[in-house]
Amino acid sequence: MGTPWICAKPRLPQSVILRQVHPDPVHTVFQKVQNEDITLRVAVEGSGPLILCIHGWPELWYSWRHQLSYFTDSGYTVAAMDVRGYGGSDKPSGVENYILSKLAGDAAAVLQELSDEPAILFGHDWGAPIAYATAQQYPQLVRGVAGLSVPFRPRGEASLPQVAKQLFPEKFFYMLYFQKPSEPEQELEADVMDSLRRVYYACSGDAPLGAFLVDKDKDAGLLEGLVDPDTFPTWMSEDDLQTYAAAFKAGGFEGPINRYRAQGIDFEESAPLLGKALPAPACFIGGERDPVRRVIAGVDMFADLAGGYDDLRICEIIDGAGHWLQQEAPQECNRILARFVASL
Repeated sequence: MGTPWICAKPRLPQSVILRQVHPDPVHTVFQKVQNEDITLRVAVEGSGPLILCIHGWPELWYSWRHQLSYFTDSGYTVAAMDVRGYGGSDKPSGVENYILSKLAGDAAAVLQELSDEPAILFGHDWGAPIAYATAQQYPQLVRGVAGLSVPFRPRGEASLPQVAKQLFPEKFFYMLYFQKPSEPEQELEADVMDSLRRVYYACSGDAPLGAFLVDKDKDAGLLEGLVDPDTFPTWMSEDDLQTYAAAFKAGGFEGPINRYRAQGIDFEESAPLLGKALPAPACFIGGERDPVRRVIAGVDMFADLAGGYDDLRICEIIDGAGHWLQQEAPQECNRILARFVASL
């Protein structure tokens, strides 16, 4: 793979000030997009070339509120979808309905509905693999892909759950916990607001390193050892938290967690992609304190990325940011994303 690629840490000029707007979800205009029997809710703003934003777990279209406002003002149509299983989109039952190829099909349906030209994809957390899969399955629809928090890695010889079983045979690991039927949903739905506060805080740059990847017995629950802070960090307001909590109280966690359970099917389906790099022009942005970076002890998951991409144009780490970097550090994220968009 040649010389290891280490993401650079950005330095935001003091003169750069990016406008931040918190939209009121009650007054946001949504569009419905159909993909076969699945109806998807998509927030759409602005006019111009299309940017589609895809969120991760456990989030909503609302995770992209700062990017919606910024790139709309920059002359783009910006769409932020609720991934199937979340928010206002359909929530089919069955693990097979949450495989990556179907989620990429959802994204492709949105792209085709909203644009006659190839579009730009932004994906965060699970939204990043959805964006990557969309670029692989529907290259004619995609101009470029920006992945946040989760870098692209070519399909290997073992699935993530298989690797996790080898690495954590006697310890708790959240991906393995999510393979259990019903138990994760019951734990998270018992008190949705408490669950979200603990998960959001533990994965943020404000929490101590290791706050999410707590060393505990494999039979523990996800929330065991996660702290609910007395005062939540200012990057997410009480109204923001209420927006997320209301959605998960209404829709539950089964669909979102089925995405983790579908990884074995994804692995079998992706056999033809073994070792293949991402073909689309790409950008990766990571948070310095993101637990994804340290999910395997002693390994920097944000290092040595270039070999997985045919055209990795930008790769940056944001100082002090955790997992929710487009919400924790919207100014820095928007600056980097804007530089990537301008390169296409």
